[in-house]
Amino acid sequence: MSFQPLLPLGGYAGWRFLSSSLDAQVARHAKDPAQARDIAYFRDTIATVTTAADLVSDFRLLRVALGAFGLQDDLPNRAFIRKVLEEPVSDDGALVNRLADKRYRAFSEAFGFGGPLPPRTALPSFAGSILARHERQSFELAVGEQSEDMRLALTAQRELPELAARGLSDTTGWLSVLGNAPLRKVFEAAFGLPAAVGTLDLDRQVKAFRQGAERVLGTPDFAAFSDPDHVEGLIRSFTFRAEAAAGPSPLTPGYAALTLLRGGL
Repeated sequence: MSFQPLLPLGGYAGWRFLSSSLDAQVARHAKDPAQARDIAYFRDTIATVTTAADLVSDFRLLRVALGAFGLQDDLPNRAFIRKVLEEPVSDDGALVNRLADKRYRAFSEAFGFGGPLPPRTALPSFAGSILARHERQSFELAVGEQSEDMRLALTAQRELPELAARGLSDTTGWLSVLGNAPLRKVFEAAFGLPAAVGTLDLDRQVKAFRQGAERVLGTPDFAAFSDPDHVEGLIRSFTFRAEAAAGPSPLTPGYAALTLLRGGL
């Protein structure tokens, strides 16, 4: 039987359990036979890949590579992925710089096929760095099969410190959140913003998110997410609000008793 993440509780209590057991659970998930085979194949083969064409022609390698950046749904779109990888990220007109989803840029930068230097695939540390991302992302997908809210919380925990560490301007940081669908969902829920906020022009959306951050976290500055306490504060607000909006679930303590009581009314 394949490994199933352990999520005994919902809401913020469930998040606390998941985050405290995260490393052990990710490691166990990576040992699942199907996962272990893909990991071993990538580790043994990726150094032989020297072009974007090589990567997209190998289904197993591409599956791991895309999965490491949360782009696994693009596995059938090989021509698109090849173009993303081959065009230099230093070119403002490159496709990767015209896409709202900045995960593609991170993906292209990681492999380095479009730059003047040799690709990074032969570096001794390359396989390990991509596989670490893949194992975490794969675990997040497995969590999402049981709880989409917990998957989104894991995404925020992983991606926000990475974004904050890039030294982006405040506006660019917030725009990166707006262009990242999973992160956007976390912020909108955590700040109690209506879905209609997405219909506003970008300047007004950034203003709404900054105001939400000021209200919930005490600061409107995107750089604050370099502090784990602010990331945790965001996730705490998100999980509390998400649980309240969803109502009792099988993961909620006392759910069985509540169900029986309702059945008797």
